[in-house]
Amino acid sequence: MSALIFPLLFLGVFAFALFKKVRLFDAFSGGVKGALPLLASLFPSLAAVLILSELFSQSGLSELLARLLSPALNFFGIPKELAPLLLVKPFSGSGSMAFLHEIILKYGADSYLARCACVVYGSSETCFYLSALYFAGAKKVSPLPVLAALAGNFLAAVLGCLFCRIM
Repeated sequence: MSALIFPLLFLGVFAFALFKKVRLFDAFSGGVKGALPLLASLFPSLAAVLILSELFSQSGLSELLARLLSPALNFFGIPKELAPLLLVKPFSGSGSMAFLHEIILKYGADSYLARCACVVYGSSETCFYLSALYFAGAKKVSPLPVLAALAGNFLAAVLGCLFCRIM
């Protein structure tokens, strides 16, 4: 039933537009034309974030930071095996999905590490990617929202690992 919601919604809007005698193709083309300036302003920020996240992973910097931060993460109850996932997730959703996949394959889907990794993945966000989207057109950008999002990601990881240990 849920698979039919979007097609039915689309058909309903289409039928309503026909009833109101709206020229559908012209309205659609006008919407696309209005979105092009937005796309032009977003593209440089998105390209920079995607390139930097790939450089972060490929350069080995993420692995080095993971090794350096492992003792501190362990202090907060986050297993050291999750450090790469925690470091990559704010930059790249697909990159962190690869780390999640590796953890599940290596330790098993029902293991404590896999459960923690799933909770960390699901409760965190790609902060820098979203910041690039939100602040692309802004004249003045404050680092406070990004810092708050990163702190939220970290707190979610700490609490998620704690709850996985308890349950």
